[in-house]
Amino acid sequence: MTDLEIPFEKDRHGHYRFFEILPGALSYFMLALPIILSLINTTVAAIFAILYLLIIFTRGISGVVRSLHGYHVMRVHQKLPWSDMLAELEKGEVSPLAKRPKWHRAEVVRSKGERPLLMRPSQVVHAVIVTVYKESREVVQPTIESILASKFNMKNVLLILAYEERGGKDTAQMAASLRKAYKKQFKDVLAIKHPSGIKGEIIGKGGNINYAGHKLVDYARKKKIDPLRIMVTTLDADNRPDPNYLNALTYAYVAAPNPIHASYQPVSLYTNNIWDAPALTRVVAVGNSFFNIVTSLRTHALRNFSSHSQPLSGLQQTNFWSGRTVVEDGHQFWRSYFAFDGNYRVLPLHVPIYQDAVMSDSLLKTLKAQFIQLRRWTYGASDVAYVAEMGFYRKNNISRFDLFTKFWRLLEGHITWAIGPILSVVIGSIPAFFNHQSFTANELPLVASRMGQIGVVIGVLALVFTGFRTLPKKPARYKHHRTILMVLQWVYLPITTWLYNPLAAFNSQTRLIFKWYLTKFDVTEKAVVVETAGRRSGLKS
Repeated sequence: MTDLEIPFEKDRHGHYRFFEILPGALSYFMLALPIILSLINTTVAAIFAILYLLIIFTRGISGVVRSLHGYHVMRVHQKLPWSDMLAELEKGEVSPLAKRPKWHRAEVVRSKGERPLLMRPSQVVHAVIVTVYKESREVVQPTIESILASKFNMKNVLLILAYEERGGKDTAQMAASLRKAYKKQFKDVLAIKHPSGIKGEIIGKGGNINYAGHKLVDYARKKKIDPLRIMVTTLDADNRPDPNYLNALTYAYVAAPNPIHASYQPVSLYTNNIWDAPALTRVVAVGNSFFNIVTSLRTHALRNFSSHSQPLSGLQQTNFWSGRTVVEDGHQFWRSYFAFDGNYRVLPLHVPIYQDAVMSDSLLKTLKAQFIQLRRWTYGASDVAYVAEMGFYRKNNISRFDLFTKFWRLLEGHITWAIGPILSVVIGSIPAFFNHQSFTANELPLVASRMGQIGVVIGVLALVFTGFRTLPKKPARYKHHRTILMVLQWVYLPITTWLYNPLAAFNSQTRLIFKWYLTKFDVTEKAVVVETAGRRSGLKS
């Protein structure tokens, strides 16, 4: 098997270090570039600024259009009769009177001829891994209940509580208690303790699910279940899949072409506790949900993120997940991409998995926790060096064009994450600051202002629409004025867009420049409101 692991810190030299430094170096350079150009030639600087603003504006409008379309597609897929469609797929016929999507009828026809099903839908076994660190039962149990609420045969669902030894006795006792309570409602329930201090692992989720994955192979061997039949889904402790998620996943797995060389990505919506979270983190949560809805339609750019699914037979070929990175979800895309010599993709599942917005037991802790979460996500810039190493410096049969475009998209995405919000605000004023006499430079702020105003209005309207349309039912403990606050919260948008995200991105990229690596998965602190017992704290791993 090809060595797919990230090099240890002591083994990162030469070109690997160059590509670790590259995202941060380019981000800082791009911030300085408008100033440099203004000192050389104001007109050139102004042209550069206008082109940059046009690109940002076009992307913004495109994102708005995709968000509206993506929301519509998601709602349509949530309402589809997936159970009936699976039965029809297995039987190989659809009643002419049944109201079904055209693509489903076409798939049933294909399954009888040009592309037979991988297996019958009823043969698929789902292994759902729920990772647990020190989360309270009030956080974990609703996740289990949401899985049970799936419109799927639970006797084909294996629940795995992957808990950390470092979580202590209370976590171990909770896992054992939950296993006992729910064992008869699933095909089986496993409580797997991830030992602390395994050599070569950093403290984090990757090592936990990696360990659980290997134990799942042992279980499948013992029970004589073909790994090809097992679809593995990883969930954080607060993740709650849509009732149709397992059905939609089953359909995609048995019907997709080359299904082993694929991951399956739901839409992550941060709405579980949205009514309880502070206003600032609500804005971040809606923005993240908005981004995930948009990305669900950009299949060429889709990557593993947070909760995702992958067949056990495919995971075995990648030696499961990496235990050496804090961004094991996004990194799994690249790990699989190189394991399968580029013959790998992420398929969108247009049904949601609901997650928590960041919320701790105090405002200050919440603000800090939100930054830590964003910093962990932006640390995906560490994959730039990994992709360069595996793609350009090791022998492979991957298309150079495909590799380069994916590499560029990864690199450019992290640079834009850092500089995009900042430059979009200040770039229009920089040329005029250095040359007050230039007509072009003095007109530029007006142009930038108009474009910015139009973009902001359209963007905010799309975010507000997404926020309200994905909003769960208001808890009885809140009065009508809480809904008003859901509108007023958007005054925080400049802070979340132009401060929080760039600071997190620059923090991650600066760490990579100076080898201040993130060597521990910083658990995002959560608090859950319990109707009868007040507020209790929990942690999300």
